[in-house]
Amino acid sequence: MSRRKKGSPVHGWVVVDKSEGITSTQTVAVVRRVFDAQKAGHAGTLDPMATGVLAVALGEATKTVPFAMESEKTYRFTACLGEARDSDDAEGCVTATSEARPGKDQIEAMLPRFLGQIIQVPPAYSAIKVQGERAYDLARDGEAVTLEPRTVTIHDVRVTGTPDADHVTFEMRCGKGAYVRAWVRDLALALGTVGHVSQLRRTAIGGFSEKDAVPLETLKASMHSPAAFEHLRPISTALDGIPALAVTGPDAVRLRSGNPILMRANLFARLTEEADNGDLQGLTVYLSTGDGEPVALAAIRAGELRPFRVFNLGTG
Repeated sequence: MSRRKKGSPVHGWVVVDKSEGITSTQTVAVVRRVFDAQKAGHAGTLDPMATGVLAVALGEATKTVPFAMESEKTYRFTACLGEARDSDDAEGCVTATSEARPGKDQIEAMLPRFLGQIIQVPPAYSAIKVQGERAYDLARDGEAVTLEPRTVTIHDVRVTGTPDADHVTFEMRCGKGAYVRAWVRDLALALGTVGHVSQLRRTAIGGFSEKDAVPLETLKASMHSPAAFEHLRPISTALDGIPALAVTGPDAVRLRSGNPILMRANLFARLTEEADNGDLQGLTVYLSTGDGEPVALAAIRAGELRPFRVFNLGTG
């Protein structure tokens, strides 16, 4: 007899408005306790000093975390010029200073160099693993951390204000793996000064937006209460942009057993519009029952829908 998992079989997404001073891991732990959920995870770390959208997956929704993490993210943030810090944010120690203060016109003229695909070295204080250890753990222990440059995509960025000579506010839309802290560090250096991020707020990640986010304190007030479930969003929320199909009962049974189903003509016709040039080979499809219950994520291969993530919404 298998051991019963601790907690309840709760499945879905909770969009939390993370407050300053708490880690993403701590936030997930609180959400898990609120719902008494068996399993929980999140779609993209926010640093303790950062606020805003932290998408927390419960139960079978954790199987869609990779899709949420691939999504675009948007941020509002403030760059503090004239001080470099070892963490590239306000929590670090000052490592260099500069008297140079570029004006708004200079900053905006420099932005095209930091748009599109750019090469970026992640901050030493980051969640990237180095030989099995988190880079921020090594950095906090005083070890020298050298991270490899990576290509990231900055889709859009604009200056939204210059409150004073030391501070500039921005809005940014970027792809997976981009670090705002590294972007500010590199922009400041290109402008002949140094800088760090003094405030950071994530306003959206994929289909999750700050307008839908609930403060953690609000969730805590609903601990183990039916009221908490008002904030639970469907598993499919993370699958923004992935085509969806409803399948019949017998097909759902086959898919949940890990078996493929034939790509029938009616399904083919409905999906052709979703694919570039009508090529469906390899296309990922979200499959659910006619009642909207999640069944699986499948890829189209050789005329079949082959499941690679099956959703088991049982009682645990």
